[in-house]
Amino acid sequence: MEGTVGPLGTLWVGIGLGAFYLALTWINVLLGNFLTPLFLIPLTWLQDAVTGHGRPATADRESRLGDGRRP
Repeated sequence: MEGTVGPLGTLWVGIGLGAFYLALTWINVLLGNFLTPLFLIPLTWLQDAVTGHGRPATADRESRLGDGRRP
């Protein structure tokens, strides 16, 4: 009977594993919420720079009208 821990040990290990996986899920949720904007915001800056959508609004309106009319 040296290798057996009984039902209490099995229950204790189950509670410990459940707490571990709950904490693992929680930290992954927090990392996703906090790290995603750190990558997305600079990527939108880069996308604006590459596509040219970062121009001022007045220049964009004038280029769309093309004939000098005021909006």
